[in-house]
Amino acid sequence: MVEFDEFGPEKILEVYDPKTKMHGFVVVDSTVLGPGKGGIRMTSSVTIDEVAKLARVMTYKCSLAGLPFGGGKSGIVAPKNMTKEQKHEIIRAFSKAIKPICPSKYIAAPDINTAEEEMRIFALANGSMRSCTGKPSNMCVKPGEKCGIPHEYGSTGFGVYHATLVAVNYLGWKNPKEIRIAIEGFGNVGTFAAKYLTEKGFKFVATSDSKGLIYNKNGLDYSKLMKVKKEKGTVTKYAPGKVMKSENIVGLDVDILITAAIPNLVNKNNYNKIKAKLIVEGSNIPMTHDIENKLHKKGILVIPDFVANAGGVISSYAEYKGYNPKHMFTLVEKKIVKNTKLVLKEAEKKKHSKLRDVAMEIAISRIRKKKK
Repeated sequence: MVEFDEFGPEKILEVYDPKTKMHGFVVVDSTVLGPGKGGIRMTSSVTIDEVAKLARVMTYKCSLAGLPFGGGKSGIVAPKNMTKEQKHEIIRAFSKAIKPICPSKYIAAPDINTAEEEMRIFALANGSMRSCTGKPSNMCVKPGEKCGIPHEYGSTGFGVYHATLVAVNYLGWKNPKEIRIAIEGFGNVGTFAAKYLTEKGFKFVATSDSKGLIYNKNGLDYSKLMKVKKEKGTVTKYAPGKVMKSENIVGLDVDILITAAIPNLVNKNNYNKIKAKLIVEGSNIPMTHDIENKLHKKGILVIPDFVANAGGVISSYAEYKGYNPKHMFTLVEKKIVKNTKLVLKEAEKKKHSKLRDVAMEIAISRIRKKKK
């Protein structure tokens, strides 16, 4: 059930189109700092409750990142065995249906099962290039400008990489070659986080996808792994390495666990298996706040999702402003480093390590200040 409080949600819009059988909804959580920003999640099981929780995460994420955006999110219930043509018709219908609030109150972006092509279709159907971000690089806000910045550029993974570096430095760990990293999920976020971390010299020993987990204590060859994933469709075909069930990534003997895929990965049934001393939340809601607190008591540092994975929404802001990709990456690095350091510093000052509580205090104080 959706929970309402002093921040929102301000608006919940549910839409349906009898012709295409499109059934979707938008949750505008807060517009205090600006129009609600958040992606379109397209799955067969998506619910308003799920979308409302993610919209609230976006409210805090945009506030902490120092962006003039509020929080929003949308969902489309995807029919089973949907064809590509059917999917695009549903996206068009959804875009037209939410025009009364988009882009004035809500600005869309890619999320699960939506990418730059869906954003192109969405923007054209809406009639405004500002209705969404994550568009193809040849779409523009102003005629003649190439300012679409698709999420395929890897801005979220790039931000996760920088949040990880800040945390590693904070912990006083010196030699990247001795620091073992496991990355849950080898999709857009995980692949780019792995790319930058391996280039920096970290020992990337494990990753997973929907088919399973590949682990090699001596390290995985990133380029070879990317080739295997592209050609064979799964990381489990990589060799040499030990293939295990995907969920086993939680208990691997590593120094850093980066979550980059499914929600609720770490839960009451497996959190005691964690051996990592640092968890960087590249995915949204990879565990409950209660589980985070239990891990803090065990001496495990957890960088919260809305701190670590804000690279995507920072990239969205760069596109919204018409910046080029180079400027976008500079902005992502600057803001992620600044905000991760800020949260760690404030937590130390307040003599507790619950980073989510500290980060939320910062985000909420900015919203309340703006509301006055």
